[in-house]
Amino acid sequence: MNCLVTAGPTYEPLDEVRRLTNFSTGRLGAALASHLRSRGHNVTLLLGEQATYPGPFGDHPIERFTTTARLLEQFQQRARSSVDAIFHAAAVSDFSFGKVLEQAASGEWMEVRSGKLTTRGGTLRAELVPTPKILPQLRSLYPDALIVGWKFEVEGGRDQAIDRALRQIKDSRSNACVVNGAAYGTGFGLLQPGRELRHIPDAAALCECLAERVSEPPFPS
Repeated sequence: MNCLVTAGPTYEPLDEVRRLTNFSTGRLGAALASHLRSRGHNVTLLLGEQATYPGPFGDHPIERFTTTARLLEQFQQRARSSVDAIFHAAAVSDFSFGKVLEQAASGEWMEVRSGKLTTRGGTLRAELVPTPKILPQLRSLYPDALIVGWKFEVEGGRDQAIDRALRQIKDSRSNACVVNGAAYGTGFGLLQPGRELRHIPDAAALCECLAERVSEPPFPS
């Protein structure tokens, strides 16, 4: 099977030297890519430039991505080729920067543009603009592929985290969702339409579970 795995964070630039990103290391996605490769699949890993996981990486192609828009472009470009399974484990930024505003002497907030924003003018205000969601666009790009999304939740309890993961599956028309984070608790949960929650204790077991799922076509839900 031809598998595509995303891992690590996107980033969104504030100016030419500062950026908004997150704490994703890329470790889990990289481990999954290596595990799928060891099971005989052809794997390409799309890895965020800001991923801090140092490797080792498996013997498979690695392509770097930067912003959310760039990652979406890479998905769009690859839609012309054969992709059987997508594991979208990347931590995609929910926001990019809009206007940056500086308060003038009159009290009015004025837009400011600079390659490197300065603190000399005092307080700045930066707009946060929601980024386009990538996962809901994948089904139209890859109508026959297995698509697995991720849901990392920190607020609420396990039931709320599971509800959000199920909503993701419905909204994105994906085949499965891996849910984890403080809201879910230790380990991972694998959710699939028409199946009970499968609790998975650790990352190694999750990689094996997802490798097994690749061998269970047909894929689209």
